[in-house]
Amino acid sequence: MQIKQFQKTIWQFYTEHGRSFTWRHINDPYRVLISEIMLQQTQTQRVCEKYEQFCNLFPNFELLAQAPLSLVLSSWQGLGYNRRALYVQKIAQLVMNDFAGRLPTDPQLLQTFPGLGIATATSICVFAYNMPFPFIETNIRAVFIHSFFDNKTEVHDREIMPLVAQTLDTKAPRDWFYALMDYGVMIKKNLVNPNRHSVHYIKQSRFEGSDRQLRGLLLRLLLKNQTVDIEQLSMHMRTNPTRIPRIIDKLVQEGFITTINGTLCLKQ
Repeated sequence: MQIKQFQKTIWQFYTEHGRSFTWRHINDPYRVLISEIMLQQTQTQRVCEKYEQFCNLFPNFELLAQAPLSLVLSSWQGLGYNRRALYVQKIAQLVMNDFAGRLPTDPQLLQTFPGLGIATATSICVFAYNMPFPFIETNIRAVFIHSFFDNKTEVHDREIMPLVAQTLDTKAPRDWFYALMDYGVMIKKNLVNPNRHSVHYIKQSRFEGSDRQLRGLLLRLLLKNQTVDIEQLSMHMRTNPTRIPRIIDKLVQEGFITTINGTLCLKQ
């Protein structure tokens, strides 16, 4: 597909079928950051249900940075991947302590923040500051594989990125990437997912019985009971007791919980 025709197709689709979300109608860097981290690995509809609640409870970096971790985690419930709640609070504390309350505009610097890979760091700059930086996420990847790599397998992002940069509308980067994402969603709904032809494609692992499910269960127990006796965990979690120490150790390393005399509690 020719570049100009590609751009015309994307813009036309967006004009006629573009989606509307609360976070698309703001340019507050804080709220953009929250939306982009929530949207990592979580369906848009679930984010819609939680985004306003979370931002109303923690409307800025300062209040999020100061909030009890237990309140941040309980407000995040329903989104999955709880470590992201820990990341957003650590980012808020970093912004307040090291950047005078202002989120940096440099993707390379943002990439050093907890939980931010280069794609999310760049997307935050694009959507918060309307900066013309190319990036790739799952829906964008689907668009370019479908449009430029038909019948090719093992497509690498390094093959896609030059096309993302070449087709970028530098006058309206924010809306351009929204348009790409919406077109990608349409493709994945109506066709076999083009991302299956990406070298980066990984089918999501089973949630039921996974360590991720056990982590979530343990955190919910702590949110409900404040403390949990380690010896009683196997009864609460109904799993092989040999799996529990690994779960605990990981949550301690990540800064979620602490152990005191055989008892677990959320880190404050």
